[in-house]
Amino acid sequence: MSAPEFNLEKLATEYEDRSPVAIIKMALENFNNIAISFSGAEDVILIDIASKINPDINVFSLDTGRLHAETYRFIEQVREHYGIKIEALSPDAESIQKLVKEKGLYSFYKDGHKECCGIRKVIPLRRKLMNLDAWITGQRKDQSPDTRNAVPVIERDAAFSTSEKELIKFNPLSNWTSTDIWEYIRNNDVPFNALHQQGFISIGCEPCTRAVLPNQHEREGRWWWEEATQKECGLHEGNLKK
Repeated sequence: MSAPEFNLEKLATEYEDRSPVAIIKMALENFNNIAISFSGAEDVILIDIASKINPDINVFSLDTGRLHAETYRFIEQVREHYGIKIEALSPDAESIQKLVKEKGLYSFYKDGHKECCGIRKVIPLRRKLMNLDAWITGQRKDQSPDTRNAVPVIERDAAFSTSEKELIKFNPLSNWTSTDIWEYIRNNDVPFNALHQQGFISIGCEPCTRAVLPNQHEREGRWWWEEATQKECGLHEGNLKK
């Protein structure tokens, strides 16, 4: 089914309280041209569920060039564990070279993370999503009270839809908590990033991610030098508009 034929409003209401398995099954049944965005613990659960429904799933990961070594090893571990192909989306080399030449390797500490994330994440993602009708993400409401507390299980992607083409975004884990995530990982022998054992909860690029202390919220480890209400890198920019 193509995006224009998809009754978004009706299905969003119907599936709001359904399980991630039911939501992913519905997504894969309705869209052939759909992909899973993979990076962290939540995303590997999406792969675990989806691969049991359709082993021939389309999975991509953003290789920003600044990820932790543990993250690269984790991506390879997931590829081997599930026997799947994972497409690595890389940023434009000339744009990176220009940014680094003009502003250095750590300009985001002074100028904010938007410019760097735009080049390393948003533009490569936009190129990928232009060729998809829908994508599946691991967003959860409890990840960020400031920007994600209203994430629906199904939505029109406000950041990447255009006047010519509507893009549907599925967030099957929206209503799950961090406890739900880790219970699933342990109970289903799902691989996870080794950084989680070092106090990292929300994991992004190495310079912009740090471990959190006990009882700190997971997003406090991301872009810790910036205002909490702006802690989106642009991949889910629509959250800031809600």
